[in-house]
Amino acid sequence: MQAEATASTAEIGAVETPVARPRLVPTLSIVVPTYNEKGNIRPLVAAVASALEGRLWEMIIVDDDSPDGTWREALAVARDGFPVRCIRRVGRRGLSSAVVEGAMSASAEIVGVMDADMQHDEKLLAPMLDLVLGKDPAQGQVDLVIASRHLDGGGLGDWDQSRRKMSSFATSLSKLVIGGAVSDPMSGFFMTRRSVFDAAVPELSQQGYKILLDLLSSSPQPLKIIEVPYVFRDRLSGESKLDVMILAEYAFLLIDKLSHGFVPPRFVLFSIVGGLGLIVHLLVLQLLQATGAPFLQSQAIATIVAMTLNFILNNVVTYRSQMLRGKDAVFGYFIFVTACSLGALANLSVANLAIQNVESWAFAGAAGAIMSAVFNFSVSTAFVW
Repeated sequence: MQAEATASTAEIGAVETPVARPRLVPTLSIVVPTYNEKGNIRPLVAAVASALEGRLWEMIIVDDDSPDGTWREALAVARDGFPVRCIRRVGRRGLSSAVVEGAMSASAEIVGVMDADMQHDEKLLAPMLDLVLGKDPAQGQVDLVIASRHLDGGGLGDWDQSRRKMSSFATSLSKLVIGGAVSDPMSGFFMTRRSVFDAAVPELSQQGYKILLDLLSSSPQPLKIIEVPYVFRDRLSGESKLDVMILAEYAFLLIDKLSHGFVPPRFVLFSIVGGLGLIVHLLVLQLLQATGAPFLQSQAIATIVAMTLNFILNNVVTYRSQMLRGKDAVFGYFIFVTACSLGALANLSVANLAIQNVESWAFAGAAGAIMSAVFNFSVSTAFVW
C-alpha cells in the first residue's frame, strides 16, 4: 500500500509542464484613448486595417467608461475578429494617463498613439512604422516619429482663427519646457519604441491631454526624432473635447515640468479656487453689511457661502476626474467644510506663532494662509476626493 501511495504521489508530481504555443506577435500596438467616441470606432478600425494591410498590428482602445458605451462598441468590434483590445477605466479620467496605461499593456515593441475621431491620417501609420523600424537607410535608428501639422505639407484644416492662435500660443509656451526641439509638440499623433515609454514613465506627469510634450520632457536620454507632415482632418462623429479645462490642464503640465514636480498642479488650481472663494466671501460680507446685518452673523453667512462655492468648484474642476455625486457629494461637502474649519484654526495658530517671532503682519498673514491652504488641500485630497 505504501508503495502504491508513493507511486501515486510521484505521478501527481510529474505533471507535464505546459508548452507555450507560438503566436503572431504584432509589430505595432496602436493606443487610442476614447471618451464618447462610439460612432467613430468601426470607421477607425476599418481605416487602420486598410492602411496596415499585410502588417501585424493591434489596437488598444483605452476608454474612460464613456456614457455612450464606446467600450461596448470596441468589444463588439473585437468579437468580429479585428485585432482590437479594450481597457475600460472606471473612476479614472484623462487622455495622458489613458495613453500611458495603453502603452504599458502593449504587446508590440513599437507603440503608436492616435485619436479616435478620424482627424489623424491613418495612411501615415505605415511610413511612420517603417521609420521607427529603421527601413530608411538615410535616417538610421529613429526613436520617435511625430506627425506634425506645422511642417510644409501639413495644416490645421478648417480651424478658425481663434483656435489657430490658441494652438500657436500653447506651442510657444511648450518651448519653456523643451525648447524648439520639434515643430508640433502638441501633436496627439506619434509613434515610438516601447522602450522610450518604459524609460520615461517614472517621470511622466500624466497631467491633461498633451502626452507627447510630457514624453519629450520626461525622457532620460536624448531621442532621435523625425517629423512628418499631415493635415488635420475634420471630426467624423461626436463632439470636440476642447474646453477651458483642457487649457487649464495644459498649464498644470507646464507647472509640473517647470517645477520638476515640486509644485503639485492640482494644488495650484485648489489655491486659485480658494482665492475666488475669498473674493466671494468679501463681496457677501460687504453686501450684508450694507443691509445693516450684525457682523458675526454676516461673517458666518459669508463663510458658508464661500465654503460651498469652493466645494462646488473643486468638485467639478479641480477633482473632476473623481467628481462626487449624490450622497457621496453631500457626505464630501460636510467633510470639506470640517476640513476648512480646521484649516482656519491652523491659519490662526501659525499666524499667531509667526507674529510672535517676526513682527510683520504681512509675513504672519501669508504664513497662516499658506498653512491653511496646504492643510485644506491635503485633507481634501485624502478624505474628500
